[in-house]
Amino acid sequence: MLKFDHAPKKATNLSLNSKVLQAARDMGLNISQTVDTLLADEVKRLYWEQWNGRNKSGIDACNARIAKHGLPLAEYRSFGKSLGDGKEETRSGPF
Repeated sequence: MLKFDHAPKKATNLSLNSKVLQAARDMGLNISQTVDTLLADEVKRLYWEQWNGRNKSGIDACNARIAKHGLPLAEYRSFGKSLGDGKEETRSGPF
């Protein structure tokens, strides 16, 4: 899991739109903190997007198994019964 808490800060140079930068300063935004937070969010988003891509076949296989056989130990659950067991419904009646 990605954890960025309590990491030391490192000075860097950024090229930003001058009008946006001035507006942000006029509004009292902490530019460093805002960029740091937004960049961390984007890194996490991209990390999980790539993780899902690398693990797509395993996720698909797990989902297919649940669709075919249901959730493991579903019969012993005492919660979420109305959500079903994960199996695809098979209809044999006229509806």
